[in-house]
Amino acid sequence: MNQGDEKSGNGIWERELVTRLASAALKEQRRARLWGIFFKLLTFAYVTLILVMTVDWQARTDLGGGKKHTAMVELNGVIAPGSDASAEKVTSALQAAFKDKNTQGVVVRINSPGGSPVQAQTIYDEMRRLRKKYPDTPLYAVVEDICASGGYFVAVGADRIYVGKASIVGSIGVIMNGFGFTGLMDKLGVERRLITAGENKGMLDPFSPMDEKDKQHVLAMMKDIHQQFIGVVREGRGKRLKEAPELFSGLIWTGQKSVELGLADGIGSLEYVAREVVKAEDIVDFTQKENLAEKFAKRFGAGAASALMEFVLRASAGGVIR
Repeated sequence: MNQGDEKSGNGIWERELVTRLASAALKEQRRARLWGIFFKLLTFAYVTLILVMTVDWQARTDLGGGKKHTAMVELNGVIAPGSDASAEKVTSALQAAFKDKNTQGVVVRINSPGGSPVQAQTIYDEMRRLRKKYPDTPLYAVVEDICASGGYFVAVGADRIYVGKASIVGSIGVIMNGFGFTGLMDKLGVERRLITAGENKGMLDPFSPMDEKDKQHVLAMMKDIHQQFIGVVREGRGKRLKEAPELFSGLIWTGQKSVELGLADGIGSLEYVAREVVKAEDIVDFTQKENLAEKFAKRFGAGAASALMEFVLRASAGGVIR
């Protein structure tokens, strides 16, 4: 190789080195810009969330506008952990309703087919506790479409129960259901292999034949829960109950019939109870629902996770936002 070729080769190598260095520097600048944009967006979202929470908190601190009112708490849907009708949400709402100095009476508006007996018991117990703590604040239940099973369990914790004429009330009983697939498995030629440590661990397995011993055990457990339910109804309703053999059989009745049986006290809507019974026509909703801050946080949380992943991937690859 002559001297000219050697100089030419060195020039190409130097240009490639400079190009690589420039490219690396550009990628680093892009990464820095990406992270800068991300953290600015994160800061903006955080400030927005704080502002939304502040506005929502201020709105909640003056629920009744300083006037005497009827405090309303909704119990809507299946009573279960994590639901809008969970014991956590309903009891928190009840506590806030009773604590408000302008509350003249509290109404639990119920539209529920029932649910967890444990959750219903927790709500009932808290209703009784608050009623004793605030003896001058009456507590009523108003039934909309349905107040059955666990919904009625909660209702009997009120001083009085008001229903619509066509409301569905009752179902004082306990149910456990499932399916059995043994016949189908035999037809399909499927063999069940169940291995347990503890002779009763596979109890009520839907792929195994029903064991009479297991059935009797579950029946005894359900009867125990049923008796607890009956005890709560008798405690809550007292002498107002009309003793009828079918009362605790799991049957349901119309609102009108439930009044005749002593399961309810009268016909009336939320507005009627607020106006004619509590004597405070203004109704303030204390139901624990997702506020603006919670909704924003959930949506932002999901969006932020997706955005963060995209930023990380782009930044690590040296990409740019186009």
